[in-house]
Amino acid sequence: MTFGVFQDYYSTLPEFEGDTNIAVIGTVSTSIYFLGAPIATPLVKRYHRWQRHMTVVGSALCVLSLLAASFAKSVSGLIATQGVLYGTGFLMLYFPVLSMLNEWFVQRRGLAYGVLYAGSGFSGVGLPFLLQILLAKFGYQTTLRAVAVAQFALVAPILPLIKGRLPDPGNSAMRRIDFSFLYQPLFYCFALSNLFQGFAYYIPSLYLPSVASALGLSGTVGALTLSANNLAIVVGQVGFGYLSDRVHNVLILVFLSSFMSALAAFFIWGFAHSMEALLMFSLVYGWCAGGFVVLWQKFGTSVSEDPQPVFSLMAFGKGIGNIATGPVTAGLLSGPVTSGYGMGKFEPLILFLGSFMLCSSLGILGMPLKRRHTET
Repeated sequence: MTFGVFQDYYSTLPEFEGDTNIAVIGTVSTSIYFLGAPIATPLVKRYHRWQRHMTVVGSALCVLSLLAASFAKSVSGLIATQGVLYGTGFLMLYFPVLSMLNEWFVQRRGLAYGVLYAGSGFSGVGLPFLLQILLAKFGYQTTLRAVAVAQFALVAPILPLIKGRLPDPGNSAMRRIDFSFLYQPLFYCFALSNLFQGFAYYIPSLYLPSVASALGLSGTVGALTLSANNLAIVVGQVGFGYLSDRVHNVLILVFLSSFMSALAAFFIWGFAHSMEALLMFSLVYGWCAGGFVVLWQKFGTSVSEDPQPVFSLMAFGKGIGNIATGPVTAGLLSGPVTSGYGMGKFEPLILFLGSFMLCSSLGILGMPLKRRHTET
């Protein structure tokens, strides 16, 4: 959620300057979580009794990856550590937690998912400022080591408190996963909308600090835009989680999330030439786009009795788009900085973001499929 601060800093270092693969570090890290979902979900289900052990190993890998990244001297080294290794650790940590969450909540599961996902946004409210200060004063090596120590100190005491509600089902966990939802057109409506959203979602978190720098604003302002975005994500994820438990047709929420995100990109970020405009975009986009992921659990319950396989495939679809974000967006930033729409340099990026969010909002066209599925 705060990699944009690192990306902006890395791009100023002589040894990394001009390397277009810097953005790949963050996208690889998040994409491993998404792309690994179809593998992690059945493994977590199969080895139910080892779920708590998985969270410990995953947390340890996250800490070790940050320590290893602090010794990296190249972008490829950072991709392998802060990208691949951290993403793998997070994958091992998070999916057992999601499995245990499903055991505790049913009727208010949407709100529970919203609160869980909002945790990352909440921590991201103040963290960009702290990271920006640490990077400016101590450099990335010391900062990464400090974050590793802090993560261990804050997370390790909590892990023993995390547990599931149900006992180990034993051999019943080996039962075949039901993939009958793959024969339902409604599933593909969800999947396409989600895929388009995945191609665009992380662009602001990667480039808002860089846009602030191009405007001549300080690094603190760049961190402020990320903080505002993360704060809005907290509100959006809790709000959309609450609404998903009460709105019968989830496609209405899909349209609200993606269409408003597209409008924010086209008409706020595109014309932003001040700190106030960037902050406005961060808040509107964070609230709207951030709530989309909370709807995955409702996608699952709409087409299957077991939402976890659907959830994992939604994560995989978003991962496909997300992992392409780094190289695709790097290729879009070839022009010089001007005073026009998107300051010239960022115009293709903003149009790409808005267009894909607009395509995601077209999931609303699947409403007849939703009604047909409800009737059957």
